[in-house]
This record gives sequence, structure tokens and C-alpha cells, in this order.
Amino acid sequence: MTIQRLHVGKRLSEVAIHNGTVYLAGQLAEDTTQNIEGQTRESLGHIDRLLAEAGSDKHHILSCQIYLADVKDFDGMNAVWDSWVSADNAPPRATVEAKLARSEILIEIIVVAAQK
Repeated sequence: MTIQRLHVGKRLSEVAIHNGTVYLAGQLAEDTTQNIEGQTRESLGHIDRLLAEAGSDKHHILSCQIYLADVKDFDGMNAVWDSWVSADNAPPRATVEAKLARSEILIEIIVVAAQK
């Protein structure tokens, strides 16, 4: 069985595909001057792009893990999430507060999805 990796860097790959399952690295906003809504929107945009490149989409997400720097941003993140996620295909999800790599990062999202 082969493993396909996309956007391979020195430290990590953005995507790994194995046996029809797509694994994304944690996605976060490049523009960390944005508030939680902006950072969530940008992170979800990265997820859309990477899933499409891997032959999947948000309707095929199997699980999602969301890390918030501060749980006070839960409602703002959910406002963006709710407008993005497919209501008929909402995946299992966990959301936790976590200390992220840099103080300006408000959110990091990890998804696992099936290929179409």
C-alpha cells in the first residue's frame, strides 16, 4: 500500500493519502492579525483547497479536531463553522482549548476525510 504526500516540507506534509483516506496537517490562518472569525474562515478555505487537491471535499470529512487558543472564541468560531459545514454531513468533531505554537494563532483545525 502506498502513501501519497502533498506539499511535503522539511518538517511536515500538508496532506497524506492512504487507502482512500485523506489526512490533513493542522490548518491555520496565514494572516494572524484577523479575529477568530477571519482566522476560522481562512483555515476552512485551506481545508477546502487541500481536500479538493486530494480528491475529497467537506462533505466527506470523517472527523475534525479544532484547537482554540481561548475557549471564549468558541461562539465566533462556531458562527463561521455553521455557515461552512454541510448540515446533512456534519462530521464528528472535538473542540478544545490549547496553547498553540504562537500567541497570535487563535485556531488550528485538523481533518480526516474520505476520498470521493
